[in-house]
Amino acid sequence: MPELLKSRVETCYQQAEAFFKRPFKRPQVSFKLRGQKAGVAHLHENMLRFNPQLYRENRDDFLRQTVPHEVAHLIAHQLFGSHIQPHGEEWQLIMRGVYDLPPNRCHSYAVQRRLVTRYIYRCPCPESDFPFTAQRHRLVAQGRRYLCRRCRQTLVFSGETRIE
Repeated sequence: MPELLKSRVETCYQQAEAFFKRPFKRPQVSFKLRGQKAGVAHLHENMLRFNPQLYRENRDDFLRQTVPHEVAHLIAHQLFGSHIQPHGEEWQLIMRGVYDLPPNRCHSYAVQRRLVTRYIYRCPCPESDFPFTAQRHRLVAQGRRYLCRRCRQTLVFSGETRIE
């Protein structure tokens, strides 16, 4: 876990404590998040999860915006409870008042989608291509059957795959 990120989390907590004049319980911080999200706050577990790839590719903005964004969720939860909206006025107050940042809901980092294999299934209908995920393809191998909605025939693996 990058020390710079952990240090930024601590700084955000200290800012919130100075602003609200009260202590806040520190979260567990994890660097095990993948996909399109830069960070996630698990309110009831008091945990922050961050995406290491997006951190590496966007370090400055990540530290400036994403870390306070996620910390603000935990602070809002500790202050106002779980009935508030995730990006509601309480969270926005913290983003603006404590961190002097715009309350942006989403990041704008370039996210590369990973390539996935699709397994092509067909039925007797003309021009019928049904691209199955690997998971659905495995279910068929285990005996599950899928039917075409038009002809009601069982979809059969064509032997073809496609990378998307």
